[in-house]
Amino acid sequence: MIDAPDLRDDCFALPPGFDWIPVPKVFELLESILDVRVRALSRPLADACGNVLAEQIFAKCCNPPHSNSAIDGYGFAGFQSEYSGSIRLKLLKGRAAAGHPFKRQVPNGYALRVLTGAILPEGVDTVVLQEEVNTNGDELAFRGPLKTGKNTRLAGEDIKIGQLLFDKGHTLSPPDLAVLAAGGVRKLSVFAPLKVGILSTGDELINSDEDAQKGQIYDANRQMLLAQLKRAGFQTIDLGIVKDSPENIRGMLDKAAQNCHALVTTGGVSSGDEDHMSALLSSEGRLQIWRIAVKPGRPMAMGLWKGLPIFGLPGNPVAAFVCALVFAQPALRVLAGGTWYRPKGYMVPAAFSKSKKPGRHEYLRARLTDGKAEVFDSEGSGRTLGLTWARGLVELQKPEQSIRPGDLVRYIPFSEF
Repeated sequence: MIDAPDLRDDCFALPPGFDWIPVPKVFELLESILDVRVRALSRPLADACGNVLAEQIFAKCCNPPHSNSAIDGYGFAGFQSEYSGSIRLKLLKGRAAAGHPFKRQVPNGYALRVLTGAILPEGVDTVVLQEEVNTNGDELAFRGPLKTGKNTRLAGEDIKIGQLLFDKGHTLSPPDLAVLAAGGVRKLSVFAPLKVGILSTGDELINSDEDAQKGQIYDANRQMLLAQLKRAGFQTIDLGIVKDSPENIRGMLDKAAQNCHALVTTGGVSSGDEDHMSALLSSEGRLQIWRIAVKPGRPMAMGLWKGLPIFGLPGNPVAAFVCALVFAQPALRVLAGGTWYRPKGYMVPAAFSKSKKPGRHEYLRARLTDGKAEVFDSEGSGRTLGLTWARGLVELQKPEQSIRPGDLVRYIPFSEF
C-alpha cells in the first residue's frame, strides 16, 4: 500500500462560473489545489541526484575552507608589491602545496614557493605568477605594481557557512551535488520518487509486439508517456492496455490505487457509450471534466479513485503529448514535492503564416531554422511524425492573431519543460 496523504474529495472541482477554462487559469488552479503525495526519506549525497528536496539545505562549512593560491607561483605580503618598478624579495626555504600546508609564518621581505590550491600561510595574501618572476634560488625579482590579493581565493568566497544552498522542492542535478559536497553536506532529506501509472484504454488498441488485425491500432500513447514522464524524473509504472468494460477498468483502477501515487490515462473519458472510465469515476469515484480553451487538447479529465489522483488525457497522440507536457507534468511535479514550474519561452521571428481564431491557446509543433520558428505543415492531432520533427512548441495566446513571416512569436524548446 502506498503511504501518501489524501487529497480532498473535491480537489478537482472547479469554482462556479467556469465553462471553458483559459490556460493561465488552469495553471493557477492546478498549482493551488495540489499538494505533496510522497513521504520524505534520508539519502546520502551520492544517491540524491534527481531527487526533490524535502527541506531547505544550508552549508555546514565554507568553500574554500581556507584562503588558497589560484596559481603556481610565489606568495608574500601584498603591500610590498603595490608600487611600480622592480620588486625584490628573499626566498624562504620550503613550499606550500595542496594538502601540504607550510606551517611557519612568512616574514615581511620574504616570499615562499606556493602551488595551486595550497593554503596561504600566515604572512601571505598575494601570489605572483611563476612565469613573471626571475629567481636564483635565494631571492626573486618581478615588476610591480601587483594588487594585494592577486591570484588568491579567499576563504568562503564561493560558499559561506550557514548559507542557504537550495530550497525545499528543488530537484537535484549533478552540479548541485558539487555545491552540496563543497558545502559539507553529507545526508539529505528528500521526497521518495513519485510513482506514476500509465494506462491506455480501448478495445481497438494492441501492443507493438502484436500483429494488428482489421480494426486494431497500435498503442502509441503509452510508450510515449512512459518515456516522457520517466525523463521528467518520475518513476513510471506500465499498467498496459485495459479493454472497454466496467469490470476491467474497475480492477485496473484498484490496482493503480494500491501501487501508484498518481495515474495518467488516455482515452475513455468522454461521454460516449464505451467511455466507461468517465462513467466509473462519476459513479464510484470523483470526476471533473475540465474543458480547457486549448488546441490541441480541450477536454481533460481530473479525478480521484480511492484517493488516487487521475489525469485523463486526450486519445490522439499529439494532444496527449502536449497536454502531458503543458498540464500533467507540472502538476505531477507538485505531487512529487517540487515547485510549480512554467517553462521559459523566447521571442523569435516566425517563418510561417497563420490566422488564429480568438478564445483559446494554441501550441504548434515547431523548431528553429536560422533563428526563425517554423511549424509542422499539419496541425492534425494524429500526425505523430510532427512530434519527432519538432524541437519545441510555438505558443499562441488567447487573442485573435494574424501572423506573418517575421512577426515575433513565443518559442518554447522541449528542453525547457
